[in-house]
Amino acid sequence: MKTVIQRVSSASVTIDGNIVSQIKNGLLILVGIENEDTTEDIDWLSKKIVNLRIFNDENDVMNKSLIDINGDAIVVSQFTLHASTKKGNRPSYIKAAKPDIAIPLYQKFVSTIEDQLNKKVGTGVFGADMKVALVNDGPVTILIDSKLRE
Repeated sequence: MKTVIQRVSSASVTIDGNIVSQIKNGLLILVGIENEDTTEDIDWLSKKIVNLRIFNDENDVMNKSLIDINGDAIVVSQFTLHASTKKGNRPSYIKAAKPDIAIPLYQKFVSTIEDQLNKKVGTGVFGADMKVALVNDGPVTILIDSKLRE
């Protein structure tokens, strides 16, 4: 699983002119799922994300996690995170999991984060044409790949 995590002061997902998810202070999490991903990837990645100390403490130092600040999250499935641009100018998405594999893993990822935060997490709609708006706070943007575990 590949993720792009953005610390936001606000974020929303709109589909067909309707806001389906909206948060204030928290994380916008874009997640790309590939065929080899498992629940082990979900467990490792979700724990890493909710405990990532990227929110400022009282001394303005990034020392608090999403859990510490009781922040919110939106998780949006984004197969384009697995784009291969090796050949030519048209990206290949061959590594991105098809819906029959990706949807259950995406839903499990969302529910695992909800369990860890002990609150509902906003989402997009899998496969929909979404408009994602955000105010990146910092800016703070972090890439995490469960296969690299850096």
